[in-house]
Amino acid sequence: MIYGPEHKEFMSSLTKFIEQEINPYVDEWEAAGIFPAHELFKKMGNQGFLGVCKPEEYGGMGLDYSYSLAMSETLGKINCGGVPMAIGVQTDMATPALARFGSDYIKENFLRPAITGDFVACIGVSEPGAGSDVAGIKSTARKDGNDYIINGQKMWITNGTQADFMCMLVNTSDGPIHSSKSLIIVPMDTPGITVERKLDKLGMRSSDTAQLYFEDVRVPQINIIGEEGMGFTYQMQQFQEERLWAAGAALQSLDKSINDTIEYTRERQAFGQPLLNNQVIHFRLAELQTEVESLRSLTYRAVEEYIAGENVTKLASMAKLKTGRLTREVNDACLQYYGGMGFMNETLISRSYRDGRLSSIGGGADEVMLGIICKLMDTLPSRRKG
Repeated sequence: MIYGPEHKEFMSSLTKFIEQEINPYVDEWEAAGIFPAHELFKKMGNQGFLGVCKPEEYGGMGLDYSYSLAMSETLGKINCGGVPMAIGVQTDMATPALARFGSDYIKENFLRPAITGDFVACIGVSEPGAGSDVAGIKSTARKDGNDYIINGQKMWITNGTQADFMCMLVNTSDGPIHSSKSLIIVPMDTPGITVERKLDKLGMRSSDTAQLYFEDVRVPQINIIGEEGMGFTYQMQQFQEERLWAAGAALQSLDKSINDTIEYTRERQAFGQPLLNNQVIHFRLAELQTEVESLRSLTYRAVEEYIAGENVTKLASMAKLKTGRLTREVNDACLQYYGGMGFMNETLISRSYRDGRLSSIGGGADEVMLGIICKLMDTLPSRRKG
């Protein structure tokens, strides 16, 4: 896929926004362990950045998914992983099912303010006993009159301390695990919701992440997304966009890690010459840059097929797997070439190293991606006849 003039103009506008409204404050937000999501998202909403692929009738731009890729790739220019991840939750993780399957009522009351930046969204899937094992969630929503009564807990929730609503996966029946779940929009100011704690993380420190409890939380049944019992299917579809977003968001970040390392090793003198003069370093950086371009090609292909309406489960899973593995490899190698300075928090490569470790865990661990890929391959052993 090749970006056209409209994509490049969009990416240029977003880059300017990042340079003016985000990067100057990243260090401050990292130290605080949180960024002002309502303030930042409102500014982004005013620029149209939070609804590029969402329906025009609800304030979106109505563009195809290539613009979501353009956005995620440009967000890789942010000097941390936490803020772009939080933005991605708003645009590509908590709202795709709402936009695609939600009623006019919930789209008007939750999707529209998410697009304008008046509401901050979060996605409620993971639980202490069910991370990558989505089918294992225990949270329940039982009918009572015209409402659902929700009980349970959610863990590792990005935007969890600031969110206005959650797109929450819950069990709405005791039937088969893949047809017993529903997605429900839960306003976060509803009585019975407790932010148990803001989690202290290895990386992604500027993004607030919470553990949440739900005790007899009463939500109108009209807040359900689509059909009852279809939540698992809807969430699997949301995961496709989340995984494509993760791959896109890694590309510019990986480029930056490599380019910054080139500049550092060109300036850093050791044994009477620049470190970059060591063939082992510049050959390794060339190898890593080649791997990044391979990931870019895989991601672009997956997005092209997604736009064409094809099932990209295997390609998206491959891109997500490669993103996690390559992010770890690139940042580890680059940090090594910084030497002692790479171990200092003042150096961006150390932040990239910490933030990037999540990419092999969040949104489906590497092992889960491998399992999905295997299921979609013809890996069964052949049987001899006779």
